[in-house]
Amino acid sequence: MAENKHRTENIPQWKKDEIDIIKELIQSHKVFGMVGIEGILAAKIQKIRRDLKDVAVLKVSRNTLTRRALDELGESIPEMDKYLDKQTALIFTNESPFKLYKVLEQTKTPSPIKGGAIAPADIIVQKGPTSFPPGPILGELQSVGIPASIDAGKVVVKETKVVCKAGEKVSQKLATMLSKLEVYPLIVGLDLRAAYDDGTIYEPELLAIDESQYFSDVIRAAQNAFNLSVNTAYPTSATIVTLLAKAFTESKNLGVNAVVFDSGVMDTLLAKAHAQMTSVASEAADKDANAVDDELKEALGAAASAAAASAAAKAPEEEEEVKEEEEEEEEDTSEEDGMAGLGALFG
Repeated sequence: MAENKHRTENIPQWKKDEIDIIKELIQSHKVFGMVGIEGILAAKIQKIRRDLKDVAVLKVSRNTLTRRALDELGESIPEMDKYLDKQTALIFTNESPFKLYKVLEQTKTPSPIKGGAIAPADIIVQKGPTSFPPGPILGELQSVGIPASIDAGKVVVKETKVVCKAGEKVSQKLATMLSKLEVYPLIVGLDLRAAYDDGTIYEPELLAIDESQYFSDVIRAAQNAFNLSVNTAYPTSATIVTLLAKAFTESKNLGVNAVVFDSGVMDTLLAKAHAQMTSVASEAADKDANAVDDELKEALGAAASAAAASAAAKAPEEEEEVKEEEEEEEEDTSEEDGMAGLGALFG
């Protein structure tokens, strides 16, 4: 304890102030994270800081001072110091870790690679024209393995080619040519290593979610839950209307099929009985005209006339459909005959 006090007393005041600022930022924000800033120019960091001003606070400090601030906060911020490595900045926000990750991903932009750097992935130069006129650039491109030639007064890349494989060192000449071709192999931005929120540490693997797929999964789950609730007759505020409508329909069908004389199904029962009676009367009249009385004959005649009128109304539509089909067949036949004629003409 005495040793720690002695070490603290020997810290310059500006370092003590910096440590206090870091502690205050951690305590005054809901979420804080650690981001990698390796290879990012100071101007780029300043631009990112301006872009994030309405969402988050970006703080660049020495790792030693950040570690001391975490130590002084003690158990309230456990295990975050293990993400403190190389060039690190701190970021503070009151948004969720997921929103923070998404915002930081949007800060990333393509960037040229420097000579001597290791290619993070295969570097590919695509086939196509360039903006360069014929000149020394042609030989320079060819010297680094880019298949270039002259076409229509412009230098063109003849084929798509991998000019440097992942893990290989990029030569200075190749880096220069890539910049001239505006091929930017690097994606530069704030790289979130971890975010701390109310005792939980979130790493990028957990935060990198496909929002559209997640939304579709939630909708599908809700639909499945709704169907399960309806099919098992489990009443909820979301399904009660559907369950009541289903119960009403099923009870009405049961009443009709079981011929239950109830006010709710009497209209349907009478309509069903009338249809059955009309069918029986029609068959009887076909066998013996005197089997039915005049009133029933008149009703059957009216029904027959209505059926005939309906059939007559449908006939022109059916004829039109048949005519269209025949015209299409004639067009197809005409095209086939024409092709056959061309074939005969040219052997």
